[in-house]
Amino acid sequence: MTRTFLLTSSAALAVMAVPAYAQDNTESFDGAKGADLSIEAIEPDGSDVKLGKAGEYPADIARYLLASGPGAANLSPDGETIAFSWDVSGQPELWVMPASGGVPQQLTFQTGVEAPVWTPDGKGLFYSADRDGNEQPGYFMLSPDGKTETEILPAKRGDFRIFGDFAQDGSFIYASTARGAGVFDIYRGSLLGEAEIIVQSELGLAARSISPDGKYALVTETVGEDGDNLYLLDLRSREMTTISKPDVADRASHSLGGFEWRPDSQGFGFSSNVGREFGALTTFSLATGELRTIASPDADIENFEVCGEGQNELVIYTENHGGFDKLRIRNGRDGSDRIVPGLPEGTYSLDCEGTTDPKLFVRVNGWRTPGELWMVDPLAGTAKKIFAANLAGLDADRLIRPQIVRYAARDGVELQGLLYLPEGAQKGENAPPVVFSVHGGPSGQSRANFDAVAQYHAARGVAVFEPNVRGSTGLGRTYSTLDDREKRLDSVRDLVDLKQALATDGLIDGNRAAVMGGSYGGYAVNAVLAEYPGEFIAGVSLFGVADWVTALEIASPSLKASDRIEYGDITEERWRAFYLLNSPIRKADQITVPVLYSHGVQDPRIDIYETEVMVKALRANGVEAPFVRIPDEGHGWRKLSNQLFYYRKQAEFLEEKLGLNTSE
Repeated sequence: MTRTFLLTSSAALAVMAVPAYAQDNTESFDGAKGADLSIEAIEPDGSDVKLGKAGEYPADIARYLLASGPGAANLSPDGETIAFSWDVSGQPELWVMPASGGVPQQLTFQTGVEAPVWTPDGKGLFYSADRDGNEQPGYFMLSPDGKTETEILPAKRGDFRIFGDFAQDGSFIYASTARGAGVFDIYRGSLLGEAEIIVQSELGLAARSISPDGKYALVTETVGEDGDNLYLLDLRSREMTTISKPDVADRASHSLGGFEWRPDSQGFGFSSNVGREFGALTTFSLATGELRTIASPDADIENFEVCGEGQNELVIYTENHGGFDKLRIRNGRDGSDRIVPGLPEGTYSLDCEGTTDPKLFVRVNGWRTPGELWMVDPLAGTAKKIFAANLAGLDADRLIRPQIVRYAARDGVELQGLLYLPEGAQKGENAPPVVFSVHGGPSGQSRANFDAVAQYHAARGVAVFEPNVRGSTGLGRTYSTLDDREKRLDSVRDLVDLKQALATDGLIDGNRAAVMGGSYGGYAVNAVLAEYPGEFIAGVSLFGVADWVTALEIASPSLKASDRIEYGDITEERWRAFYLLNSPIRKADQITVPVLYSHGVQDPRIDIYETEVMVKALRANGVEAPFVRIPDEGHGWRKLSNQLFYYRKQAEFLEEKLGLNTSE
């Protein structure tokens, strides 16, 4: 559909008497109407991007955003080729390269792909792609040489999908909302474009893995943001057997690290925190129904892989230590560890293929690299970098390593976060200003990934703090439940406690503190500015919630399944009354500092109305509230052109409000 409104200037929109919407009724879903074009907003205008010279310090924010490396990646079944997504062309596309090293080849163009998945025979690459971030994807298959492409399942309006796994015969399982009931059911599809429903859901199911013999599938059921139940699905009889279903009060996760089947299909391994604080390596036997714990460190086990055979059977996984990953290569027979030297600090994703000659692939994303690909000999414990990130002229030696800090909240709960301190930062009276960057979720976790915005601000002399307030994952199962329902505002209060603790330690200037965040982090910005006026001097809220009543009523299927545990059932009067009182929009008159707002028109998770209502409320109260509206994005900015446009606006806003001399 041609959108002529994209050519309309913000000034013209401001004088419209009657609201006009960017989507008509045929394009809306879950109550979303699209953008109210009567609200004055800033939109990307295609203006030139200024970079400055390579090697300049501090560099322009565009160079930090242009620093790039591979995204989601997988190793081919024969271990010879790596397929990965990479947004160097402006949006995520599919690329391949030899596992031995070489020149990457781009296979898709103007697509915006999700993570590529190899077919079991290695002859095809399966991927999904949606329209401008609306999260309703089509399924496609591409030959590894990029010469043949097939549409497997076309995108369908209202059909949100979550891909699961391939069986050896090339069929696959996935979760879908195609039935129209607003929940995810389990489907089985084929590469010929066939699809049939296997199991209907009452809330939210996700297909995770298929046994090697194709008889069974592993299915999880969402329980809140951070938990799930685990079931065994017989694909012939379509009967589901419960493997683990803790009480809701003791909810836990079974999908922290993926699933690995035994070659004989008689059991599998996974990571679960049932009955403990952190995800432990666990096995399940189909014959006995027994769950057995293999390894249980004081950290979540993630990225679980098994390869090799006999005396060289390898169990490979990562441990999440406060946002930094540690790689473990463990002998499955004697439990001994192999050390892999040389991997950069950060977070790792793994893929191991092969039996007699196993090959381990590691994708690194760390504070010093936006993405590197490494091949590891898991038997010898040696590693070779085969793809280096492009730092766009940045000096790697001047990038800031985040430090883990911990402080007690006023009620005694230990809080944690990652602190980026500028080079040569002083303490006390000369401490730097700070930007709090709140993650989404709410069950996300601030980790030691490459953070272009944090690195930019730190280079400009501004500290950046990425808090893991209560409700975050990675810090124990109990910790992730401490913000549930009535406790929602406790996590908002944590931001104030952390700011005061950092200021008391002399690490930041508590009088020059701003707060920013996206999605749930955007809600946290709205909430902390309304609940605790005077603590922060400015805010940046990206696609955040203003009114929990409306947000929960029209939440997309990907969110509704978890909302009842995390927030309460909005159809009950009890919870409607709670959020009518405790939503940021109800206290917007208490926000007195400038706030930069932004939202994508195509957002299927949080409707753009949530931002629009905050903008209108603040402006009506005489509070500065600039608004960046991006027509061709959904829940976040995937296109490089939009990132370059938006984050420059954000940087300019924050530097002005924090009193930086931008001419330096």
